Amino acid sequence: VQLQASGGGLVQPGGSLRVSCAASGSIFSISDMGWYREVPGKEREFVAEVSRDGIKHYAHIVTGRFTVSRDNAKNTVYLQMNSLNFEDTAVYFCYQDIRSASSPDHYVRNFGQGTLVTVSS
Repeated sequence: VQLQASGGGLVQPGGSLRVSCAASGSIFSISDMGWYREVPGKEREFVAEVSRDGIKHYAHIVTGRFTVSRDNAKNTVYLQMNSLNFEDTAVYFCYQDIRSASSPDHYVRNFGQGTLVTVSS
């Protein structure tokens, strides 16, 4: 199983950006999908998560600005980020809890390679 993240880049304060993360491989099913972010010198921070049933959870700091969604047919999770500010600059890592041919009996959390989001004027 591989996760490929895309969509990061440079954006001005107040701008918007969408990142996505697609899983590929011998996938049987996927439960939770979500995003963390990391800033050098700081602990990894949970951002958002969406369950298979569509239940969403957000970090307080992004609530009302970020929207997580998923396309089950494409094994893809998205993060729409609006009203970005300097503090949102980070490497964003996606994850998906996947039951696959290599782990048929339980879900394993798989991570993408990270995509850099830079908020700068």
